[in-house]
Amino acid sequence: MASGTQRGAGSGAPPAERQRNAGECYRELSRFPAVSCAALGTAAGERGQEEGRVFLLHTECSQPDPPRRRLLRFSRHYSVRRTERGIAVGRAALGAEIHNRLLSQDSPSGRRRAVLVRCPPQGHELLEGEQFVYHEDWGETLSNRSAPVLCVLDIETSSISVLEGVPKHVSPGQALWSPADDGVVFVGWWHEPFRLGLSACFNRRSPRVVRATGPGAAGGQTVTLSATTPTLQRPAPLTAFTGIYADALPPRCWAADSRRALLCTPQRSRTDLLLVDTETAAVTNLTAGSPEGYWELLTVQWDLLVATCSAPHRPPSLVVAELPPLGQELPLRWVPVEDTPPVPGVTWKTLTVRQSSDLHSEHLGAQGQGAPVAVGPLPGADPQPFEALLLSPTGGTTLHPLVVCPHGGPHTVFDARWRPSMAALCQLGFAVLLVNYRGSLGFGQASIESLQSRVGEQDVADTQLAVEQALHHEPLDPHRVALLAGSHGAFIAIHLLTRHPELYRACALRNPVSNLPALLGTSDIPDWRYASLGLPYSFQRVPRAEDLVAMLQRSPIIQAPQVRAPVLLCVGARDRRVSPTQALELHRVLRASGVPTRLLWYPEGGHALAGVETEADVFGNCARWFLQHLGQPPVGQHSP
Repeated sequence: MASGTQRGAGSGAPPAERQRNAGECYRELSRFPAVSCAALGTAAGERGQEEGRVFLLHTECSQPDPPRRRLLRFSRHYSVRRTERGIAVGRAALGAEIHNRLLSQDSPSGRRRAVLVRCPPQGHELLEGEQFVYHEDWGETLSNRSAPVLCVLDIETSSISVLEGVPKHVSPGQALWSPADDGVVFVGWWHEPFRLGLSACFNRRSPRVVRATGPGAAGGQTVTLSATTPTLQRPAPLTAFTGIYADALPPRCWAADSRRALLCTPQRSRTDLLLVDTETAAVTNLTAGSPEGYWELLTVQWDLLVATCSAPHRPPSLVVAELPPLGQELPLRWVPVEDTPPVPGVTWKTLTVRQSSDLHSEHLGAQGQGAPVAVGPLPGADPQPFEALLLSPTGGTTLHPLVVCPHGGPHTVFDARWRPSMAALCQLGFAVLLVNYRGSLGFGQASIESLQSRVGEQDVADTQLAVEQALHHEPLDPHRVALLAGSHGAFIAIHLLTRHPELYRACALRNPVSNLPALLGTSDIPDWRYASLGLPYSFQRVPRAEDLVAMLQRSPIIQAPQVRAPVLLCVGARDRRVSPTQALELHRVLRASGVPTRLLWYPEGGHALAGVETEADVFGNCARWFLQHLGQPPVGQHSP
């Protein structure tokens, strides 16, 4: 349930005062640490998993440090003991700041830790005529990665060697020792005839490859391993398993019986912890129905699970649990390690949206924190429902202004996790609608495939339908609606601005997609421009006139003169996924049409506009933009 009826910070204050409070509100809500990894080890002299044994839990965390304009990284340590009454947890040591660490990994026993640290670069001279040779990279967030190698460190001799025998046509990564420690298993991404962007693109050609590293390695055999991801072909009932959408398994995911594996994956608008019985193929959702909408498994060792959980109104908490024997997994008893209370001023629920020409609601449960609310359906309605998360301020008597957020991707999902920026908008007095239109992850394969060849149509219509049904059933002000989105979500938002200029009163966009054909020569994923419209793609393909026409017809730039709402553009100059020229072109068109517009240019920003200073600045400007252009409700307007 919501944490009381306290009013959001500044929600009743005048717009000018709330504009001044926007940055402070965001900084306050972004201060909660996020756990990035965890490892379990045995205490000195301890070996087994019997009752009474003590284990050491090591975690690494990150937290924004606004005064120093950087992300603070630090470690925390705990003791975990099995007792007759369950698990007991205590703080084992003070935390310590982490400097210059790139990677770390614990040994299977938990007694050793390998740490890769950053050292000052050693200067070297390039041969004359070589210093300006172009080296192709792997695109967005990987612009300094071109041809990686695998290295082996011998901890006894402190020597480092480069693993030989890796096929020349692949770039290796994600290496693991084979079970007998006489070989290496790794992923090999094809980089011939040229590289395509790898970040967030999990379908690149990349079979698993095994290479022998002992004597006779030069003649080692290459073995290709194939893997499939279970997905649901048909629409699933609201509580059914919807498929696995994880791009990678946790570093440690196996139960002690070596039969059960654990992983976290989107299940509709939640991310849940699933247990897979590899012998029976049975899947058990271990966190379904929990008040937290986002779970992340950090590690499992000796059947001790370490995870974090959060919700839109609750920052992440660190928890542990003991995995019961096979067939007795439910219910799990989670024990808090670092418990974070809910923040005041925010409540949320899940809306289920079905295609319908008539608006009415069917309540599926008690109205409360996260309770799903179904809208429709009528006879003959579309069998593929989708969802949206509605975050609302608590308290107050006026109708809430609404900020609508379609996600990017488009094949990603807004799960019910903690997002400081969205909670801050609520505390400033805005309701926020996070739309998981058809094509989002977590709703079955049929939903994903339904968007292929229909971008700019189905995703736009779904978002508008979610907005209309939310306005019809919730205490929202239909005269104060804004759009906030990035990348493909911004593509949807611009379409909505052109098709419903009377509804949307303000808009803030991050690195927007506006002109599809113009991205063919500037994006690190040109193949997606073809695939999104159902057009075939190959490495040899060059644009044809009919391809460009099809892309331009789906591009919102051609209807941009219809926009009437003020538009804020936030642009990363180093964006490799969506060229900043997209926003520059849109900015010029809007200015020529007399639309109030402002463009923020972040010289070091990439596609995600990440970084402590950049994220805070983007949020502050977007919040002030909405406060300026949505203003106060009309005099005498109250919620029904």
